[in-house]
Amino acid sequence: MSEVDDDKPKGGLFSRRRRPHDAPPAPEASAAARGGWLARLAAGLSRTSSALGRGVADVFAKRKLDAEALDALEDILIQADLGLAAATRIRDAVGGGRYDKGIEPEAVKAILAEEIARSLEPVARPLEIDASKKPFVILVVGVNGSGKTTTIGKLAAKFAADGLTVTLAAGDTFRAAAIEQLKIWAERAGAEIVAREPGGDAAGLAFEALTRAKEAGADVLLIDTAGRLQNRAELMSELEKIVRAIKKVDAEAPHATLLALDATVGQNALSQVEIFGRIAGVTGLVMTKLDGTARGGILVAVAEKFGLPVHFIGVGEGVDDLEPFAARDFAAAIAGVERGVG
Repeated sequence: MSEVDDDKPKGGLFSRRRRPHDAPPAPEASAAARGGWLARLAAGLSRTSSALGRGVADVFAKRKLDAEALDALEDILIQADLGLAAATRIRDAVGGGRYDKGIEPEAVKAILAEEIARSLEPVARPLEIDASKKPFVILVVGVNGSGKTTTIGKLAAKFAADGLTVTLAAGDTFRAAAIEQLKIWAERAGAEIVAREPGGDAAGLAFEALTRAKEAGADVLLIDTAGRLQNRAELMSELEKIVRAIKKVDAEAPHATLLALDATVGQNALSQVEIFGRIAGVTGLVMTKLDGTARGGILVAVAEKFGLPVHFIGVGEGVDDLEPFAARDFAAAIAGVERGVG
């Protein structure tokens, strides 16, 4: 058993104080519920795991390990969006001490899972809610359709269930549907919501929401933002304006800035992390839409390049479809190997 498995923390969706280890809290759920989550995660990553499984079987079935086989493996890993650094390391791990010997595809997949977990464990960290910050301000950013509003709704429900008072800010003022969607989530969670008519000033709304949340003594303020392409300078400038408005109320806010990454976008995720990080000061990631079309290998490349914490992953629309990111569960699902439910 790995060190991470031995030191698996117990807790909920997030942490209220700093933890000395990297692994996220395990969900407080029965073995059956955990098994259901692992099944949904495996289904969400099936596109990547199926492609890797076929590729590994084609290369290593009834064949000795040689340079040609390792080259082919590296190509498969790069095509799966894992990135050159991870692909090279996995190639070396598979080849180490086995040259000119046979190796079964299942053994290759086990090495693949272990090396992916090694890449992801340092970034698998819970979102830390500092109780001394009232409210603790979480700004959620991302491109169009990345799942920001749904993620905010799920987080609001989880936080409220844990006894925190929550305020939502409907900062996606371009989309009436996003405002209405967030109102529904607020009602479900028993959260306050600050919203304006569509087309309103997003920075002004963020200022008002934080002011009201402070006056109400809310524990957490979640601020939605409009989806924006990372290559549109005027939209990114508006995001900077929202951050400036927040700081006028609380110079230390936002205390966390989460980037919602659509798992289907592949390599485009790298530029999103880079540009949103520069403009909005991204502190952590949420990977969304692990729905069977996902190209989940890109999370390995993102982790290798940026080292940003990955707090959550989402596999569907329901509240229970958002969970803390667990590196070994994710790695096993990508590699297509079994992961125990105990």
